Amino acid sequence: MIWLALALGVIGLFLSAFFSGSETGFYRAARVRLVLDALGGDRVSRGLVWLTNRPSMFVATTLVGNNLANYMTSLAIVLATGWVLGGNSWIGELLAPIVLAPVLFVYGELLPKYLFLHAPNRLLRRGGPLFLFFTVVFFPVSSLLWVLNRGLAHLLGESPEQVQLRIARRELRGIMEEGHEEGILYPAQQKLAAGIFAAASEPAAKFVIPLTGVARARADMTKAEICGLARRFKLSEVPIEDGTSAKELTHYVRTIDLELGTSSQVEPLRPLITIPADAPLIDALMQLHTDQENLARLVDDQGQTIGILRAARLRKQLLRSR
Repeated sequence: MIWLALALGVIGLFLSAFFSGSETGFYRAARVRLVLDALGGDRVSRGLVWLTNRPSMFVATTLVGNNLANYMTSLAIVLATGWVLGGNSWIGELLAPIVLAPVLFVYGELLPKYLFLHAPNRLLRRGGPLFLFFTVVFFPVSSLLWVLNRGLAHLLGESPEQVQLRIARRELRGIMEEGHEEGILYPAQQKLAAGIFAAASEPAAKFVIPLTGVARARADMTKAEICGLARRFKLSEVPIEDGTSAKELTHYVRTIDLELGTSSQVEPLRPLITIPADAPLIDALMQLHTDQENLARLVDDQGQTIGILRAARLRKQLLRSR
């Protein structure tokens, strides 16, 4: 019986250390490295990425594993106490866990958490096959916990995806801070990256200039008149109506081209590209930069113009202080 108690104790202590450390490594590991390893064809990293995209399943697996480890350790202590003291000694069974608690805490909790805290990616990758094995074995039980967690998230109004997004943003912020400390990122670059992360989900329609607030030139206006309009409203680009009865904005002209040009004609006319109203800010700005344009029309589902987007205004949104 003593050998059974020792075996249960060792296995329970190992499982406690493994699941406790893996939980710390999961929250500490850089997911960027896991994704890169997964893209490189590493199957274990692919499984770990799958788990990081489903944090509820990971937590449920560690919870089941820790409970199993605690049960095995407790059973080993009871068996060993009964063999050493003989008979039913309730005092020994009561004192044995108290005496062994420091050992279980140090080697089953503190030490593995410390190791995974300082080498999360390396240890998580090495223990990945075993953790994925337990994920499959514990799936019937952990899936019930996962369903319970989803139900609680629905009642509380906060999904795991929202929590995961906050974790990802915190990791990206940490990466930028480390890059700044190492001299890789300058303050302006760090500020720009932070602005991109913060504005990634904001719609471009939030920063559109409504048609009622757009100063525009008519198609029959002369170069001098358009320059005067630009100076009066302090515009670097002036939208121009197409001259039809609908007075649709289809082109624009840059003030600097008019001022420096030697021709008396209003040229060069640049097209107003169209961007859908549901486009994110980042997508709209990337399209403007790809087409090398400064203005764009924001259109609805029917193709009607809602307003004008200015690249300078979108860039300013990314560079604003956070």
